[in-house]
Amino acid sequence: MGRFATGVTVVTAHHRGVDAGMTVNAFVSVTLEPPTVLICLNRRADTTPVVEASGKFAITILSARERHLSELFASRAPSHEKFQGVPLHRGTLGPPLLDGGLGSLECEVVHRVEHGSHVLFFGQVVALETGGEELPLVFWKSEYARPSQGGLLVMCPSRNLSLSSKGSKATPKERKER
Repeated sequence: MGRFATGVTVVTAHHRGVDAGMTVNAFVSVTLEPPTVLICLNRRADTTPVVEASGKFAITILSARERHLSELFASRAPSHEKFQGVPLHRGTLGPPLLDGGLGSLECEVVHRVEHGSHVLFFGQVVALETGGEELPLVFWKSEYARPSQGGLLVMCPSRNLSLSSKGSKATPKERKER
């Protein structure tokens, strides 16, 4: 699955004075009518019970310059520590929305499916904020990458190894020819 490039988001939720948040790349648009998205959360994540109790969640889509937020919200730190010092504002449904980013969505849970170690939440989008026109943060082959202005993925920080179709290291000339 690591060969499938995904965008990176932070999912947040709020219930009875508790904020929770985690980095999620299992996020997909399901339908435009009505506008519905899907997120997939590990049952053991501290954000999952907050989404379940509130029936709401928010998604902030991260830009390439927000890798630090992805790493922070992917950490095992308690949720209340993850939000310390992070610029944010409250959405109309109550969950924290991270400032910046490419955009944010607020959703009400309309369906829930348990599968294996995870819970899939279908959320109907009830509010949307657009952000800056920047490059997205991308996760690919277990590393962060970002699209360059030319449309190619650039590995972050500086591991920029290309592999030929046979799995061997490509020479600079081979990389240029692709």
